[in-house]
Amino acid sequence: MIDKGKQNILGIGVNAVDYEAATENIIRAAAEKRSFAVSALAVHGVMTGALDDVHRHRLNQFDLVVPDGQPVRWAMKWLHGVELPDRVYGPELTLRVCERAARDGLSIYLYGSRPEVLEKLESNLTAKFQGLKIAGSQPSRFRQVTEGEQAEIIETIKASGASIVLVGLGCPRQETWVFEHSGPLSMPLLAVGAAFDFHAGLLPQAPAWMQKRGLEWLYRLVQEPRRLMHRYTVINTQYLIYIGLQMAKIRTKRLEDTVSPTGQMRFG
Repeated sequence: MIDKGKQNILGIGVNAVDYEAATENIIRAAAEKRSFAVSALAVHGVMTGALDDVHRHRLNQFDLVVPDGQPVRWAMKWLHGVELPDRVYGPELTLRVCERAARDGLSIYLYGSRPEVLEKLESNLTAKFQGLKIAGSQPSRFRQVTEGEQAEIIETIKASGASIVLVGLGCPRQETWVFEHSGPLSMPLLAVGAAFDFHAGLLPQAPAWMQKRGLEWLYRLVQEPRRLMHRYTVINTQYLIYIGLQMAKIRTKRLEDTVSPTGQMRFG
């Protein structure tokens, strides 16, 4: 088990952990019924915080931010000399958490995406993990919700008896949702994004050899060129430039160099 604490990647505290440590921390928080905010950040997720002081504040309040992308894992070594055996890929972490939840009698709740995705996801997860209890699910409203609707969402999740909430709203909405709900909900909230579509069988994952070499972005770009062109050309290039500037100590943001949100976004 590897847990070397948070490392500063472009002003965001990313935990230098492996799958075992990440899973254990989540399951322990679930068993203790305490709030525990989790996100798996690849390059795009890191850059949403690097380019936005307010969102960086949200991310730096998370209890656990795992290095989802290989370039984020590599940056830990380049910047801090911390080498991990592998990234902690959000979809894989999702499966490991579900496996432990089934074994330990902890139930999960699915929040986000569309009804048809949730239906297939629930079916696939319960088929894969015998004894996994899914306490309930809610699709995204794909808009900002009212204060009353937010309170209703919180009460529904509480009433379900869930031990862990998996959140699939897409980056950065899901991280904002977790930030705003981790206080009212005394349980781990995991922002896992594309894991919903992957495990529902609606979106193919890159071959293992591409994932290992940090080429998953290329595979996904071919799958969804219109949606991902800007992310994987402009933002990935910015990331490499910013990492170089931090390595050269030309542009280094401290973890506390953020701006607190002045209100709630209330994505639903």
